Amino acid sequence: MSLSTTDTDTSRIVTVNANRIDAAMAIQFKDDMRGQTEDGPDRVILDLSGVDFIDSSGLGAIVAAMKQLGEGRKMDLAGLTPTVEKVFRLTRMDTVFRLFDTVEQAKNA
Repeated sequence: MSLSTTDTDTSRIVTVNANRIDAAMAIQFKDDMRGQTEDGPDRVILDLSGVDFIDSSGLGAIVAAMKQLGEGRKMDLAGLTPTVEKVFRLTRMDTVFRLFDTVEQAKNA
């Protein structure tokens, strides 16, 4: 799993450079997210614009990544493709995460 990060004054943007987050990648995703977010700003923006498919394992991995941020830190999601956004809405995870159409909108929120 390839992740890249960019820091702003108030956020760390983590971009997923893969088109799937599924059972085969979930553990690696969680481990990589821990490494990318164990320090830094209190807000993490997860850029999912390159992700076309997510299954329940991938969804669980994103929730686990949010929980491992610790108290006082938060994760927002940006750039969800229609298929991925549908998974978040059907599972009501859109009530857990703030969803933004673009990274730019998330940065300005």
